[in-house]
Amino acid sequence: MRTTLHRAATAAAAILVSAAPAFAAPAFAAPANSEPSGLLAWSFLGFCAVILIAQVMPAMMMLVGARKAAGLFIFTANGNSFK
Repeated sequence: MRTTLHRAATAAAAILVSAAPAFAAPAFAAPANSEPSGLLAWSFLGFCAVILIAQVMPAMMMLVGARKAAGLFIFTANGNSFK
């Protein structure tokens, strides 16, 4: 059993090592004369960021609420200290 696993691992490692130069080929690199992204691309990325923030904010609010409900905060006289 051990020799079978050892042979399979050796064969997998040999295949990965022999295929590594193919992944470093310049065919996958960006062309030298690539144009900068336009307004539409930046607008799309900005919209994605707005969606991400809109989903993270309620999650953080629920996390703070859960910590308050569990009693993990210790409030002082000025009200801004916690564990």
